[in-house]
Amino acid sequence: MLRSQVTVLSRNGFHLRNSMIKKPQSSSIIRVCSCPTLFQQKQHLTDSPQRVTKFKVIEANPPVSKLPSLYKELVKFKLAALVTLTTMAGYAIAPGESTVTTLIATTVGTGLCIGSANAINQWIETPYDAQMLRTRNRVLGRRALSQTHAFGFGTLTGVAGVSLLATCVNPITAALGAANVLLYTCVYTPMKRSSIANTWAGAIVGAIPPMMGYTAVTGSLSDPAAWVLGGLLYAWQFPHFNSLAWSLRADYSKAGYRMMAVTDPKLNARVSLRYSLAMFPLCIAVPYLDMTSWWFALDSTVVNGAMAWGAYKFWRSSNDKTGKQLFFGSVIHLPVLLALLMIHKRWNLQGNDNTHAALEDEEEEIEEIIQWVTDDE
Repeated sequence: MLRSQVTVLSRNGFHLRNSMIKKPQSSSIIRVCSCPTLFQQKQHLTDSPQRVTKFKVIEANPPVSKLPSLYKELVKFKLAALVTLTTMAGYAIAPGESTVTTLIATTVGTGLCIGSANAINQWIETPYDAQMLRTRNRVLGRRALSQTHAFGFGTLTGVAGVSLLATCVNPITAALGAANVLLYTCVYTPMKRSSIANTWAGAIVGAIPPMMGYTAVTGSLSDPAAWVLGGLLYAWQFPHFNSLAWSLRADYSKAGYRMMAVTDPKLNARVSLRYSLAMFPLCIAVPYLDMTSWWFALDSTVVNGAMAWGAYKFWRSSNDKTGKQLFFGSVIHLPVLLALLMIHKRWNLQGNDNTHAALEDEEEEIEEIIQWVTDDE
């Protein structure tokens, strides 16, 4: 068998010699063979411990003290909290009678559904996450939980979330929660490796939670306001996600994900700008449907203009700088927009809310009672 001898010349270089050349008398010679002996393997591991990949043994039953932090990673807690916030905003903006109990049930039930979708998503994508620098250290990638444990947790939280929404809120909200889990895990996740249309499917997933909050109060999807709320979150996700995907395009390419930033960077930037501009008419539709005062149209124009300007710069010149500016701008944009919805919502304004109408009815009833007592005397 042919062998080569490697003579180390310096710390950063080496020289190859054919095995037929007379062996130099040097202690810095290392024999490299296509079939190294057991002794050579042990010597290599001893000499270069920094090159050894150590696999962590899966704990069949992780300590109970570790489970909360592991579950927090598994459900992508920060992302789940942001999505749950949009549900609460939809609940708060909806007209009608609401209770603290229903709000808590809606928030917890939606959070469980989101956590279920994220956990099952990580369970499906574990081999692909391991190929990406950003995700290779996730809880399943580093084998802190077993695959069975993660899938069981995701299934349990999904069933619990949908059941809670069905029993404590209403069937429509529960159906939306179940649809969102299935759409995220069975449609969006597989599509990521087959078509760039996955981004549009993922945007639907993000649009449903505020609609769940709205239907938790109204019990109906027939109100156009519910669809406008969903449309706002649907449009917002494109500049947000596409700018993030630009900085991660190398990782997505390695894992085989079909993202616009990888397959068609120009389309990626155009879509970001297109949906940033779509935020303007959607926000104008909010006061038109009597959800807020017209001050919201004015204030939201300023906020949307800032994001649209970032999307325009990203479209003119897609690079790491403009991508990061658009991404962080979108992260600030969403909570500010939701806060404006709360500030300007119509039914809290004097003379235009249900409470004021109820007070007028009570005054009329009191007048009738006084008149009845007076007449009786």
